[in-house]
Amino acid sequence: MNWFNRVRNSLGFSSAQKTTTEKDLWIKCPSCQEMLFVQEYEANLSVCPKCEHHGRIGADARLALLLDPGFDVLPLPRVTEDPLSFKDTKKYTDRLKAARAANPHEDAFVVGSGFIETRPAVVGVQDFSFMGGSMGMAVGQAFCEGAQKALDRGCAYVVVTAAGGARMQEGILSLMQMPRATVMTRRLKQAGLPYIVVLSDPTTGGVTASYAMLGDIHIAEPGALIGFAGQRVIQDTIREQLPEGFQRAEYLHKHGMVDMVVPRRDLKATLGQVLDYLTPVKAA
Repeated sequence: MNWFNRVRNSLGFSSAQKTTTEKDLWIKCPSCQEMLFVQEYEANLSVCPKCEHHGRIGADARLALLLDPGFDVLPLPRVTEDPLSFKDTKKYTDRLKAARAANPHEDAFVVGSGFIETRPAVVGVQDFSFMGGSMGMAVGQAFCEGAQKALDRGCAYVVVTAAGGARMQEGILSLMQMPRATVMTRRLKQAGLPYIVVLSDPTTGGVTASYAMLGDIHIAEPGALIGFAGQRVIQDTIREQLPEGFQRAEYLHKHGMVDMVVPRRDLKATLGQVLDYLTPVKAA
């Protein structure tokens, strides 16, 4: 042990402590590579103050951002776990345990019931940190129960999407959530209740092919990746160079797939304004 390490250890410092401290204090923006204080970054709603890159946020932070204080979180529905006894490099049950240990909720879709700018609303949030926000039976059931809650309250249903697609470990059962969710969006339409989708980064795969693109109004966060198949798959299939910004929120807005692109700081106020136009006054 050299003299520097001896002095450092005698003072109670260690390389492990230094690494942990730095990791807790700083975060690197994935877009501009700027080093940011975590506290400032989170205070800015996980948006880089230098380049306006919108980072991913969890379900609880998203609900607190969009709903007025005092909202209720619906219990996660109970579904059959590991219906196919699936195993690849790991058992599906082990993957679920690891995801639950790293996240505050039991699966990737969380529903809150409350008010947005004093307007009654039910908000469903998909959390990408839970197995890539993948759509399995629990996600599909939570989406449907959120829609039913909106029907019962006679209010708008707002869904924030963030997913890599269907959950492969549940096979055809995960794909069946696409038509189930579609049926619930149809029921909202028949009841004359708004169904609004907020597209966050990333929204891809079977989620895009179902409830993510069935809204009455589609709002996207800046720079969000939105699409069905990956860019490389598309490029290899059509054998052409894709245009700059392809599958990004601004590109989709320019081509009529998204109604508006709204920065995160303005999202709640924008939703409140939209609900003023669309929500029946008698809703409660």
